[in-house]
Amino acid sequence: MLETLLNIDGGILLFLQEAVRNPVLNPIMVLITSLGNAGIIWMLLTIALLIPEKTRKIGCMSACALLASLLFNNILLKNMVARVRPYNAMEALVPIVKKPSEFSFPSGHAGSSFAAACVLYRKLPKKQGVWALILAVLISFSRLYVGVHYPTDILAGAVVGIVCSYIGEWVVTLAEKLKRDSEVKIE
Repeated sequence: MLETLLNIDGGILLFLQEAVRNPVLNPIMVLITSLGNAGIIWMLLTIALLIPEKTRKIGCMSACALLASLLFNNILLKNMVARVRPYNAMEALVPIVKKPSEFSFPSGHAGSSFAAACVLYRKLPKKQGVWALILAVLISFSRLYVGVHYPTDILAGAVVGIVCSYIGEWVVTLAEKLKRDSEVKIE
């Protein structure tokens, strides 16, 4: 069963390389994937949300979700699973971006993208939230397109990111409750 899954994973990447990659899409996908490098686009959006008081709570939730994603995806799971990148396992696969040096599973790009985007989707007006989700999907897909992640890396990163989005909301809500409770006791 695991071998079948690995074959499907690899087959999808080779299909994208052979049938989908093209000179028009390549620079677009490289740009999209670079937006997710180190979670930069999500950090910038989070900082922008932290500035106005009206959206500060959402910015805090996004920041907590991003931190949780960093911890679970990039620090814990990547090192526990230690899955090699697809271009190291498949000679025929040629990445079109600089080869990342860390492990492949789960995708940090997908994790941070879905961690922040799901908070934004649930907490911002739907028009803005939908754009955040679309960007998360595009960044995640771009990791397959450029040849640096398996589909299961993306799926796992996205699932962990979604869980982290709820963790981010929970942490901020809990902190608010504790603050309110302590203010009531002081009075």
